[in-house]
Amino acid sequence: MTLILTLASRNLFHDRVRLIATVVGVVFSIVLVTVQLGVFLSFERMVTTMIDHAQADFWIVPAETKSFEGSSLLAGRERLQALSVDGVTQAIPVVVGYASWRKPNGGASTPVLVVGAPTTSAGLQPWNVVEGSVDDLSMPDGVAIDRSYFEQLGIAQIQGRAEINNQKARVVAVTNGIRSFTTTPHVFASLERARTYLGVPPNRANYYIVRISPNANAAVVRSQLAASLPDAEVLTSEEFRHRTRVFWLFDTGAGAALLGSAILGIIVGTIIVAQTLYSSTKDHLKEFATLRAIGSSRMYILKVILAQALISAVVGFSIAASIDLALVKMTADAALPIVMTPELTVGLFGLTVMMCAIAAVSAIRVVTRIDPVLVFAQ
Repeated sequence: MTLILTLASRNLFHDRVRLIATVVGVVFSIVLVTVQLGVFLSFERMVTTMIDHAQADFWIVPAETKSFEGSSLLAGRERLQALSVDGVTQAIPVVVGYASWRKPNGGASTPVLVVGAPTTSAGLQPWNVVEGSVDDLSMPDGVAIDRSYFEQLGIAQIQGRAEINNQKARVVAVTNGIRSFTTTPHVFASLERARTYLGVPPNRANYYIVRISPNANAAVVRSQLAASLPDAEVLTSEEFRHRTRVFWLFDTGAGAALLGSAILGIIVGTIIVAQTLYSSTKDHLKEFATLRAIGSSRMYILKVILAQALISAVVGFSIAASIDLALVKMTADAALPIVMTPELTVGLFGLTVMMCAIAAVSAIRVVTRIDPVLVFAQ
């Protein structure tokens, strides 16, 4: 095996320009794939961030709701109907809607997504609060925003003032890391303030977060809820999460575009590596023919070519991984950061090896046709 790796590395490093071209192809391909898949994973997480942080056993949602952000209002009687079901301890109203944020210094308004829920319930509240507290949202005009949106919203610090749909708003709490996948800032408010900002009647809401007692049978409770709410849907958090991801990632085409770019990167990288390995093999046909003439098996030569592909994969992936880690750090505070998980890293290495192995097929086809007589014909 050592001899195979030695021969493969000498073939590769004999023409350094060609080796550089191979490595560049692998690096370009893997960096492109990593960026696209990293953004895809980030997008996938961010579209469900509210659902992920809600303390819900079930969600009561309007019929045919496709995502957390896109919802109509429930009729208003769902809360009492839910509380009448045995095992239900809470039915927490949540109000969600887009509004216009006007900066304190004037200028163009900015769209925001207002999220309102009772500050005294644990259903859905802002998390990662670094300044102020959730309780401060009960103060008049109190809202919470993420500090990554300070500049976009014209806020310099906590207690900054602005207007939401021409009504006063004051930043009483600041979070860190609650970002929107659409770059539209989230603004948290108490249930009453959110209803006022969005013009929602007092008895209505977009959702109800249902919490049940620990000893209740979840399947039975859900069945009873569904029977008592024929005009709404009762979803688990996982179902609501899946529905939201499918809508934003595939129904809108955003996820398909990212995956398409990743596939394009794989194709481009495979072609570049294939061309390089093919050219390298053609240049060393005499050497391979010599090996065949002195008794080397065809399998031995194939192993040499696959070893060349493996070396190219390892070198290219090592450089690409370093670039990817730098990009992850650079985008950590961006509106849509690149996510790189251990599973993704392992998968990308496997993809790199597979890509280079597939690329080696063209070179292998040339070698399988070598005639040892070629050596003695010179």
